[in-house]
Amino acid sequence: VQLQASGGGLVQTGGSLRLSCAASGGTIEYYVMGWFRQAPGKEREFVAHITSNAWHTSYADSVKGRFTISRDNAKNTVYLEMSSLKPEDTAVYYCAAKDWSTSEYSYWGQGTQVTVSS
Repeated sequence: VQLQASGGGLVQTGGSLRLSCAASGGTIEYYVMGWFRQAPGKEREFVAHITSNAWHTSYADSVKGRFTISRDNAKNTVYLEMSSLKPEDTAVYYCAAKDWSTSEYSYWGQGTQVTVSS
């Protein structure tokens, strides 16, 4: 499965963006899908994940209430709606996929840059 993240850009504090992660070369229907981010000089961190049937979502405390993860299995795509953006949300955002039974994500997208100006 190949993952392609898009939708990043430059936005002012308080603004919104929607990231998309389109999959090709296979279906993501049975995968847990996650979003991660990496800011300059920092380690990659978990942002959110969603189970294959979308019944369960989980968020990092830092984005809870501001970000929403969703998926459209028919379109083989996962989304991350980001609102009330802060400068500390500036990072490269990556999408990833894993089987429900494993702890490690097996497939990663190339990342999309999100920059929030103050």
